[in-house]
Amino acid sequence: MNEIRIGKWKIRLPRNRIGRIFVGVLLVILGFFGFLPVLGFWMIPLGLAILSYDIPAVRRLRRKFVIWSYRVIARRFPALAEKLGLPKDNGTARERNRNPGR
Repeated sequence: MNEIRIGKWKIRLPRNRIGRIFVGVLLVILGFFGFLPVLGFWMIPLGLAILSYDIPAVRRLRRKFVIWSYRVIARRFPALAEKLGLPKDNGTARERNRNPGR
């Protein structure tokens, strides 16, 4: 848990919990000033990713977002999903229940 990996980049995190929470909150707050030079809106999701290590509610939201984004990619861009190694989308549970012969 020393780092976050986003694609090919690695971001080192503070070792103590208070430091990680401080950095995460700071990134989210400064991300709201993304219209200013140097600061950017990219800081908000990075701060939330750091907070998700220590705060279970943020972790659940991040996990739901990841699952949702995988489904969207698999449904709308099947070639990209295959390149990324994502599982194939067989429709949501609600759609499967409506069309059981599928």
